[in-house]
Amino acid sequence: MGESKMSMVDAIAKMQNYDLYRDLNWEGSFEDYLQIVRDKPQVTRNAFQRVYDMIVSHGTEEYIDNKKRLVRYNFFRDEANHEADAIYGLDIPLMRLVHVFKAAAQGYGPEKRVVLLHGPVGSSKSTIVRLIKKGLEQYTRIPEGALYTFRWVNLREMGLSTQEDSMNCPMHEEPLRLIPQSWREKTIDDLGLSNDRFRVRVQGDLDPACRFIYRHLLQAYQGDWAKMISKHVRVYRLVMSEQDRIGIGTFQPKDEKNQDSTELTGDINYRKIAEYGSDSDPRAFNFDGEFNIANRGIVEFVEVLKLDVAFLYDLLGASQEHKIKPKKFAQTDIDEVIIGHTNEAEYTKLLNNEFMEALRDRTIKIDIPYITRLSEEIRIYEKDFSAQKVRGIHVAPHTLEVAAMWAVLTRLEDPKKHSLSLIQKLKLYDGKVLPGYTQDNVKELRKESKREGMEGISPRYVQDKISNVLVNDMGEGTINPFMVLNELEKGLRHHSLISSDEQRKRFAEAIGIVKLEYEDIVKNEVQRAISADDDSIDKLASNYIDNVKAFTLREKVRNRYTGQDDEPDERLMRSIEEKIDIPENRKEDFRREIMNFIGALAVDGKRFDWRTNERLRTALQRKLFEDQKDSIKLKTLVASVVDKKTQEKIDTIKDKLIQYYGYNEVSATDVLNFVASIFARGDAKE
Repeated sequence: MGESKMSMVDAIAKMQNYDLYRDLNWEGSFEDYLQIVRDKPQVTRNAFQRVYDMIVSHGTEEYIDNKKRLVRYNFFRDEANHEADAIYGLDIPLMRLVHVFKAAAQGYGPEKRVVLLHGPVGSSKSTIVRLIKKGLEQYTRIPEGALYTFRWVNLREMGLSTQEDSMNCPMHEEPLRLIPQSWREKTIDDLGLSNDRFRVRVQGDLDPACRFIYRHLLQAYQGDWAKMISKHVRVYRLVMSEQDRIGIGTFQPKDEKNQDSTELTGDINYRKIAEYGSDSDPRAFNFDGEFNIANRGIVEFVEVLKLDVAFLYDLLGASQEHKIKPKKFAQTDIDEVIIGHTNEAEYTKLLNNEFMEALRDRTIKIDIPYITRLSEEIRIYEKDFSAQKVRGIHVAPHTLEVAAMWAVLTRLEDPKKHSLSLIQKLKLYDGKVLPGYTQDNVKELRKESKREGMEGISPRYVQDKISNVLVNDMGEGTINPFMVLNELEKGLRHHSLISSDEQRKRFAEAIGIVKLEYEDIVKNEVQRAISADDDSIDKLASNYIDNVKAFTLREKVRNRYTGQDDEPDERLMRSIEEKIDIPENRKEDFRREIMNFIGALAVDGKRFDWRTNERLRTALQRKLFEDQKDSIKLKTLVASVVDKKTQEKIDTIKDKLIQYYGYNEVSATDVLNFVASIFARGDAKE
């Protein structure tokens, strides 16, 4: 008889990790816990220490940007969740945030403040907090992030409960808080619970419900603390979960008439008053407010500045004193990260409200602006509209790029230098090289633009418009940049967050700037497809650089064919430089600029690549195109009749666009026709 077929339930059950389940559900005596602390004192970390360690545990990356050493925290890439909540282009604000956590973890003061993320709508404030909450959940499930709390047991026999025989500590307290404060420091030292890497410090006292049971049990055992602890305390592993309201809380202000401070600090359980006889008995109180359940973890305040003033007193006490005041009970110690976020309009109101001075004084504000680096903005849309997510629809090359370009342009302030255009500023911010501008210039540009990134179009608007284009069935299963730009422009008429006609006009002008830039991009792309692949440009670039180097150093160039040392090839150099309108009297400056650029890269240990120098790249591509343009006349593309030989050349160009640049048959035909029409109009200098 053959083996019985495995049931579907058994197939699912095979996925369970029993070892992990046992670890997460560990339970033991107080003695067992002391041994754990001695072996691994980090289990007693406070909330700020745990959040900081969690972020750093994912690793860091150092890099130089505008001569400034920056740290990128891998945690914010959200790789564990396939970049579902990845944050792009905000390394500096995130670095400031992590520095606040670090200072708070070391007890330097920020632990007594509310961390306030401030920025325009859609700048990823909520996403940052969601990431931290999610990260904390996952961190407490691994050995490095383990923490513990306790429950009271055998309560019925002591007359402390008529129904349940055990009670979990309602605020997930650190078990070492069971040691009286007067003994605590000496106990930690005498038992050797700290080590060289981590000093155990346990501050604060038990919550009212645990104090009540502690006091009654100690009386029942006539002060025998050891007997009470061994008979009535069980320590267990605590795993944080927002869904189960363990260690992670979220408070969202509601309508002012419905706001009630018990949502923060808990409320009386009227059903239990009958059992315990008094509404001031802590066993008849639900310690389930957001501050209570978030103890040992983190509490998020959504749109924190919309809070009623009555709530702010609770918030101020919780941040500065690390205490909350549940109704009818003494002040209760808490240990949690308090993080809120707010938008620009609400924060401006706060600045103008003298009654809110206390809150301003106890807040650490971290600006979370929109992204101003094009390549990072593109990544947002690539994540949402990747080929896997928009199956069956081809997104033509540069479609997401032009949408991102427009979004970034709306956030930039006009340059004070009249010689610099807005699109050039965008390119400089994105790391491109422009003539006459260095990294120091980029730093100056950022400094002179105080509010850059705090206004403009949010990624949400762009995402919505791209979605509209994807579902409107206009482009034979293909969407292209013009469809998206037209949709973005059309939506400006009814955009609720545009405050003035002047702003609407400025955003519409940015669409025109992007269209012109897109024309340049596709002209260059078609030129490259006609002229050659990158290998040919590599050879030309290498040849040009060799000659420029020899020219600037007053040396000769080794001829690769004859082996002779020749004078630098002036004709070759000028034929390339003329393609970007560099006059004879400026050629030496341009060549020195190229050599300085190569030298600066060498100092940073980087290798020169012609693609990173915008002007040189354009010049090389135009030179190759010029050399080969006679092989096909682009204007013939728009002619009604095309001969067989020309058609074959057109098909070859299309194949290159499809193979090397990501087009499909429809989008390649469209872009060729578009570029051909530009040439037919005589718009191109070529």
